[in-house]
Amino acid sequence: MAKKNSIWGQLQSFQLSGFILTNLGYFLFLGFLAILYIGNAHLAERNIRQIQEMQREIREMRWSFMSLQSENMFNSLRSEVVDRVKDDGLQLHRGEPIKIVVHDQE
Repeated sequence: MAKKNSIWGQLQSFQLSGFILTNLGYFLFLGFLAILYIGNAHLAERNIRQIQEMQREIREMRWSFMSLQSENMFNSLRSEVVDRVKDDGLQLHRGEPIKIVVHDQE
């Protein structure tokens, strides 16, 4: 009985190897397609990671821009400007502007 099973197994392996050899090109093509599919999946995942990183950087830059813009708006208030130039001896003029006239000395 063991001989029949071993002979039958050898026969099946011979038929299987013959089937593989006759369709070797097809199997190689399927292997190539599988490698392409895996490579494409890795490339797509890498692109998604790069997009997410850039989106995070854009969010951080937007936050930085908004904070700088609000700080600039605060610093440009008239009261803030007056407080900053007070140390230099400048003060806010509350009257009519002084007109300076230059005469030609011909």
